[in-house]
Amino acid sequence: MSTTRKDVETYLDRLDQLLANYQDDLIELSHRLHGDPELGSQEFRASARISELLARHGFEMDDVPERLPTAFVARAGTSRLIAALCVEYDALPEIGHGCGHNVNAASAIGAAIALRPLLDDLDLSLLVLGTPAEETSGGKVDLIELGYFDEVSFAMMVHAADRDSVGGPSLALTCWEATFTGRAAHAAAEPERGTNALNALLIAQTAIALERQQLPARSVVSTNITDGGRAVNVIPDRAGTLVEMRCPTFEGLEAVKSRVRRCLEAGAHATGAEVEIRSVGNDFADLRQDAELSELYRRAMAGRGRDVEFTSELSGSTDMGNVSHEVPSIHPMLGFECGGAPLHSAEFAAAAIGASADRAIIDGAFGLAATAAAVALEPEHRARLRRGPAQPPTVQVSPPCSSASSSSSVAGPSGDAASICARTPSS
Repeated sequence: MSTTRKDVETYLDRLDQLLANYQDDLIELSHRLHGDPELGSQEFRASARISELLARHGFEMDDVPERLPTAFVARAGTSRLIAALCVEYDALPEIGHGCGHNVNAASAIGAAIALRPLLDDLDLSLLVLGTPAEETSGGKVDLIELGYFDEVSFAMMVHAADRDSVGGPSLALTCWEATFTGRAAHAAAEPERGTNALNALLIAQTAIALERQQLPARSVVSTNITDGGRAVNVIPDRAGTLVEMRCPTFEGLEAVKSRVRRCLEAGAHATGAEVEIRSVGNDFADLRQDAELSELYRRAMAGRGRDVEFTSELSGSTDMGNVSHEVPSIHPMLGFECGGAPLHSAEFAAAAIGASADRAIIDGAFGLAATAAAVALEPEHRARLRRGPAQPPTVQVSPPCSSASSSSSVAGPSGDAASICARTPSS
């Protein structure tokens, strides 16, 4: 395909015109999602609303994956060059859309429906994936395991934020639920007959706190006691905690998990309690944004008057990281006015339906659509990406020059075995 700058500008103009035509529908979608927030894996109404809009614009809708009933899969085009658009739409408990996923979703859908009439001319295909439960279990990981990214050439989405940036990595993440089991007894009359599960938990928690110095740099371990006993005069026979671990790399996360597991085992060993560790959701890989796709997005957004910063700053965690380990990917942050409110706050949720957020939806949709069009039109990008998953993503970004389970056991002083079950990375 021989392409001139005039050809590129023609397509960009057409995308701009199409998005202007669809603007009201996209903003309405964002506001409807925002006004009807649903938690991860419960987003039935959101999934149905978005699916209906895609079907209306000529996308072929696959059957919903049985494993992910709130996902959706939409396809268009016959090209071997396949762009995946990831759509997030889950909300947070009580706060609602404090992470701005209504903006994320509307931007991705805007890119999809703007590109749809141009696919044959661009020799491009689209796979639009509804990716539920990003805030909890990580639906993108399940979609990877189900094979939906096997033929994808590259993947994209945008995420709501207070400023525009691209290229930044995220932390790999895993979450465990640890349950300690002891033996109840009267706390005054016969405490020696009890086995204190809460003491086991507190020893483990102290061990984790002391172990932080030896963890890989920039690692984060957070704990939250979920069960500490039921009565002050009863030796607790059960105690529970959530343990969330993050690390800059998936490989480093394995070292964190190993050390934290030993701390949990130590609490059981010291008190004679038993501990069971259960993985909560999927492990999230660190995000690796593709440098060349990042530059295409930055260039497209400059045309909208947005100065997108290249950054290497670590952010939170996302299951888009797992996607980026499979295919070249970008996950730019899409800025709008929020008065300095942090993500995951009620104030940010309120800003996510403001006029600035509404404008960001259209700009983000243009950025994604223009990036996909540039890949299709520019031979060097097309040649690099058409082979899809066989091509590893480019990990480093710099400014341009101009889950399975495993189990083991630990014995307490009495020789009783404490079950240890922990999920290993799925990719």
